[in-house]
Amino acid sequence: MKIFTEKQKDVLVMRPEGRFVIGDDVQEFRNILNDMVKKGEKKIVVDLSKLSYMDSTGLGELVRSYTTAKKNGGKLKLASMTKKVRDLMFMTKLLTVFDNYDTTEEAVKSFE
Repeated sequence: MKIFTEKQKDVLVMRPEGRFVIGDDVQEFRNILNDMVKKGEKKIVVDLSKLSYMDSTGLGELVRSYTTAKKNGGKLKLASMTKKVRDLMFMTKLLTVFDNYDTTEEAVKSFE
């Protein structure tokens, strides 16, 4: 998995690409998010449009990331879920936990 980050206005956008599964990839995502939160990022969007697969470890990492942002006075929102990821989030009832948007642009704008 590759993880790309960019700033859109004052919002950090993280875009994992590939498979979000147990192993080094999840740890890398965690490290990047933790580093950004420590640097003061409060508005975070995770763009899931390029994920080909996510297992329970990936789901758990999204929940942990949401909690980390919230504990530090921030907010994490999800955007651009693939059908596979949306179905997984629906089945686990996690869609009710996260603010989620059809596009990254909508998620970024929601912080205004």
